[in-house]
Amino acid sequence: MSGRGGGGLLLADTPSLYFRSFYGVPRSVRAPDGMPVNAVRGLLDVLARQILEVRPGAVVACFDADWRPAFRVALLASYKAHRVAGGDAGVAGSGGVVEVVEEDLQRQLPVIDAVLDAFGIARVRAAGFEADDVIGTLATRFRGSGGVDVLTGDRDLFQLVDDAAGVRVRYAVERFAVVDEASVSARYDIPGRVYADFAVLRGDPSDGLPGVAGIGAKTASALLNRFGSLAAVRAAVAAAGPTGSVDGVSGAVFRRLVGAREYLAAAAVGVRDVPTGPVAWALPAVPVDAAEVARLGARYGISSACGRLTAALAEVGAAVGAEAGGAAGGDVGGVVRGAAAGGAPG
Repeated sequence: MSGRGGGGLLLADTPSLYFRSFYGVPRSVRAPDGMPVNAVRGLLDVLARQILEVRPGAVVACFDADWRPAFRVALLASYKAHRVAGGDAGVAGSGGVVEVVEEDLQRQLPVIDAVLDAFGIARVRAAGFEADDVIGTLATRFRGSGGVDVLTGDRDLFQLVDDAAGVRVRYAVERFAVVDEASVSARYDIPGRVYADFAVLRGDPSDGLPGVAGIGAKTASALLNRFGSLAAVRAAVAAAGPTGSVDGVSGAVFRRLVGAREYLAAAAVGVRDVPTGPVAWALPAVPVDAAEVARLGARYGISSACGRLTAALAEVGAAVGAEAGGAAGGDVGGVVRGAAAGGAPG
């Protein structure tokens, strides 16, 4: 259940969702010409179900403009290095480095873009940044009622969870279970806002973060609860000097932190002020191009999925529009509306 009223902002971590759909929906789901469309159908069904569940007043599909940004690789060479392709099959990142992406999924990405555009669901990316950075930026800017729900299968975005600001994650790995501050604390014994710091200390193989040797989850959470943030941990270590000590930190842990100073300084966290440009993020009550939705549905054999999303938009869009009394056309939280969704391609 949603646990709060609707009308807020729904942010989709689109790459996370279509990757999960591609590997979770049978590849036997194909277009009439035999092309796999499992990722497309899975993504559309996720959006339909979550729009009905969350009942947002606005929705944005966030994309990577660069899956491995140059500024992060410059700080930490191991960042997502395990996902770099050895050949030509994949999606280019910074400097032409290619991410491993199966051809059957690559072929579906333009279809996802086209279907979202036909529905009028905003697609947003920012040059040089990942979808996570776009999500963090829009979640931080939003000041409307109803809060922000983030759809993702990526634990990194737990760092955005903030009860006071009304930001929470719906975690795809656990059937879109709601993750709020209490949930993060129960899982890791830390506040949600320091999850990125926790991942840096403990390590996160999914992003190529090696962590600090000898520091596991228990020690990482103890350090963050003691000091409040990774920045404060680093400041305390720096103030003590390489041969000193820090109150409340064992000698062994102190030495490990000293030895990892360069890594801790380099490991990047999310950015929350990327240049997104204008975003037309209102929830469409009807597809902006119903004829194109019908054509794409027939062409790719996804008419049923398109119908489910159309029905969800109609139900929620009409209800939210009535509650808002037509106020949805205004600026919300500093993110300017009014640009065509296709103007920010994913």
